Amino acid sequence: MSLAVPAGCAGPARTRHALSVDDLLAEWNGADDLWVFAYGSLVWHPGFAWRERRLATVRGYHRSLCLWSHDHRGSPDNPGLVFGLDRGGCCRGVAFLVAARDVPAVFQALWRREMAAGAYTPRWLTCHTEAAPVRGLAFLLNRTCQEYAAGISDDRLLASVRNAVGQSGPCLDYVVETARALRAHGIDDWRLGDLVRRLGLAC
Repeated sequence: MSLAVPAGCAGPARTRHALSVDDLLAEWNGADDLWVFAYGSLVWHPGFAWRERRLATVRGYHRSLCLWSHDHRGSPDNPGLVFGLDRGGCCRGVAFLVAARDVPAVFQALWRREMAAGAYTPRWLTCHTEAAPVRGLAFLLNRTCQEYAAGISDDRLLASVRNAVGQSGPCLDYVVETARALRAHGIDDWRLGDLVRRLGLAC
């Protein structure tokens, strides 16, 4: 049985984000568990219940500190930067398995967290794990959004990470926590490692 309308979104009051969840889950049978691919803060702060976790690689995209944050990790006057999954290369991250009974609530929570600003595009990607490939939801960078930090200089990137502070705390903490979480999972991201070294930090 497919989930045409997630719980709590029936009737004429359905919102745009709920319709997006509808579109994503249109072919879901309502009984299968679903995977979510994490590459940034979701690795260390998923914010949802999961029943299994696997290291996973997606191909054709890479982790990049390429989105301005004017709220959570920065301010309008001093924006910070957050990660996006940008095209090209590959990305090693973590795939979380969400139990079928939790899918409607979890996916709506993910929408509120990831889709509010239009900086990401949700896609089902093949996540290559040691056990077997799985199909997982990933939030890809939307290069057409105004928050896309295209072509910024290294000096500006470093200054933004060092100095920006938002509702969720310093941008520096966000970058360091992500680097530590990846390292704890045995994931070697040389770009992020190089950034941390240039910031004069250790993880």
